[in-house]
Amino acid sequence: MRSQRTTLLVEIALTVALSAVLSVLAVRLPVNIAGGSISFALLPLLVLSLRRGIVPGVIAGALFGCVDLLIEPFFVAPFQVLLDYPVAYAAVGLAGLGSGAYRRAAERSAAAGTAVALGYMALGGAARLAAAWLSGVVFFGANAPAGQPVWLYSLVYNLSYIVPSFAICAAAAVVILPMLERAVPATAHSVEMAA
Repeated sequence: MRSQRTTLLVEIALTVALSAVLSVLAVRLPVNIAGGSISFALLPLLVLSLRRGIVPGVIAGALFGCVDLLIEPFFVAPFQVLLDYPVAYAAVGLAGLGSGAYRRAAERSAAAGTAVALGYMALGGAARLAAAWLSGVVFFGANAPAGQPVWLYSLVYNLSYIVPSFAICAAAAVVILPMLERAVPATAHSVEMAA
C-alpha cells in the first residue's frame, strides 16, 4: 500500500514537471495580449487524470497552476491569480471523473475507450475554459472592444488558445493512453485507492 502511494506521488510530481516543461515550449499567439498560448501542457494532466482518477488529477493540476504562475506570472488581483492558475488547471483534473468508465470502455474496444476518454477530457477542458472565462469577465473586461459584451470578448479570447491546446492534447492523449496502459498498467485497485 505504501509503495502504491509512493508511486502515485511520483506520478503526480512527474506530471507537474512534464507539464511545466511543455508549457515553456508554447506557441504564443500575437493577439493574446494578456497571456494564453498553445502548448502540450495539458497532455500530462489529462493522461494522469484518466489513469489515476479525479483526486490525483485535480492535485496535479493545482500544483502545475502554481508552478505555471512562477514560470509566467500575470497578476492583476489575488482572485484572478487563483482563477487563472491553480483553479483553471485543477479543473482539467475533472477528466478523472471518467477514469473508471474509460478503463471499462477500453477493455471492450479501442474505439469505445477513445470515445469515453474524449468525452471526459472535454469536461476537463470545458471546466478550464469556464475558469478562464470568468477571470476574463471579472478582471479583463476593460480590454473588450467598444460595444462588444465583456462576456463575449472573454469567451472568444479564451477559446482562441484553449480549444487548440485542448485539441492537440486530447488527440495525443488518446494515442498515448493505450500505449502507456500496456507498458505500465494503472491497476483498478491503485486508481480506487487514489480517489
